[in-house]
Amino acid sequence: MIDDAIDQIIPHLLQHKFLNETRFARVYAGGKFRIKKWGRVRIVRELKMRGLNKRTIDIGLAEISDEEYYAVFDSLSRKRNEQLSETNIYKRRKKLADYLLYRGWESHLVYAKTKELIPD
Repeated sequence: MIDDAIDQIIPHLLQHKFLNETRFARVYAGGKFRIKKWGRVRIVRELKMRGLNKRTIDIGLAEISDEEYYAVFDSLSRKRNEQLSETNIYKRRKKLADYLLYRGWESHLVYAKTKELIPD
């Protein structure tokens, strides 16, 4: 577009609340968590890549309740563990941990859950 048009259109969209970073952060965080089962680490990383500030990201993460967060983490990790066919417990733990870490779950949660689901 022409620079003059951009200078007029963007402020108009912001003024009339068509462009709103806070609303975007809330919808993005809630959607990626509920639909794709992403953890907070991945959601924060993706929102930072889109140029949002920490305050806006924190507002977006507030859409995810702790109870729901841990329930989804538990069900996702149990489901993935059942899907793994690896018999070696160390390789199985690594595959489960890698999967959960890739999806953005906190490392302390991941390693505790892998120990719980795959005991020595």
